[in-house]
Amino acid sequence: MAAPTPHQDELIDQEDAEQFIEDDEILGEVPEDGDAPMDEDDDQEGEGQDDFDPEGDGEDIVWEDSSIQHFPTHRKSVFTIATHSTLPIAVSGGEDDLGYLWNVDDGEEIVKLTGHSDSVTAARFNNYTGGDAAEMVATGGMDGKVRVWRRVKKDESGKTWEFLTELQGPDEVMWLRWHPKGNVLLAGSNDSTLWLWQLPSGNTMQVFAGHTGPVNCGLFTPDGKKILTACQDGTLILWDPRQSTPIWKLSPADGRFNFENGITSLAINPASTLAVVGGADGAVRVVNITRGEITGALEGHKEEESVEDIAFLEWQVPGSGAGGLAVTGGTDGRVCVWDLSTMRLRETLEHADAVTTLLPHPAPNAHLLTTASADKTLRTWDARNGKLLREHKGHQGPVLAAVLVASTGGAKVVSAGDDGVCLVFSTEE
Repeated sequence: MAAPTPHQDELIDQEDAEQFIEDDEILGEVPEDGDAPMDEDDDQEGEGQDDFDPEGDGEDIVWEDSSIQHFPTHRKSVFTIATHSTLPIAVSGGEDDLGYLWNVDDGEEIVKLTGHSDSVTAARFNNYTGGDAAEMVATGGMDGKVRVWRRVKKDESGKTWEFLTELQGPDEVMWLRWHPKGNVLLAGSNDSTLWLWQLPSGNTMQVFAGHTGPVNCGLFTPDGKKILTACQDGTLILWDPRQSTPIWKLSPADGRFNFENGITSLAINPASTLAVVGGADGAVRVVNITRGEITGALEGHKEEESVEDIAFLEWQVPGSGAGGLAVTGGTDGRVCVWDLSTMRLRETLEHADAVTTLLPHPAPNAHLLTTASADKTLRTWDARNGKLLREHKGHQGPVLAAVLVASTGGAKVVSAGDDGVCLVFSTEE
């Protein structure tokens, strides 16, 4: 596959993030491709959970439901969910080849995000911090397309979001990540490549080709200076966004880094110094990002059970070292809380089926953790002692993804289900 020439001169200036986007880079005209946003007061399709019939037999089904709001419009599996940093808006994407922007307070559809020809597997808002920077949302699909919308001032027609551009490059989009300090978008593909674009211009900044398998996961470091990616062949790579060659690479050739069945999840601590990496066979390793060295192995998940998600907790053990607390969740139904200063297991939390998502809460409730599972539930725990505080029910299928509602400081969580429904729950008593 021929890659476009990288625009390295447009790469991120880490010291001056607000200079990422210049006024003259903004597109003066939105392409006319049938992606006009819906008016906020347009008729909604599929409103109301009362008439949702997942079995297709024409009969309503009553189930235990502790949700406070719902969005049933997808009707097919919902694979991805994200929320706006300051507004009560969620973006979801699913098997129906569509994305939706919708209001988590009232469940009303805001905009239908069209244009994909296959399942929407990734959706993300940019890290909007106010000022003149544009608010944007991107969707990525199995069709290889990455489509971007931006928020506009509400006009007489009532529209608030408009289609901006479509980005080309990946064969199939596995995930999307926005840079923490600027309007730069990163995508991982199943064809072993990574793509970096600048928005709103849509220019390709870099194409990374160092993996040999599908790139299952990837992150910007919290300081924005590096990119860490992992793939199906068990390789972990650290990149400088300005260069197409790796800084360092770890692979199963190192016997201590035994991820021969693939890496499935990773997380980076807030200091951008440590990464925790999980694999398809239950292995977990701690890696020093600066040196590219393995510093520990965490054994808490069953062998041959995939580690599906990893996260760092803001809450710290009083008197503990600088390692911090990490959480891993696997298909064995276990949620393991680790003290990285000692490499010891502090708590083990349990679901009845695979754990799909881990959501550490922000301060002042940094001791709380909400988890989502294929057992159709979400649970909110006290990570200090492993006590289950609340169980959130309402889905009739596995919960495939979940996210805390940022605008509420974690007081609400939004989930995406295999049953085609997104639900909103309160995480507080």
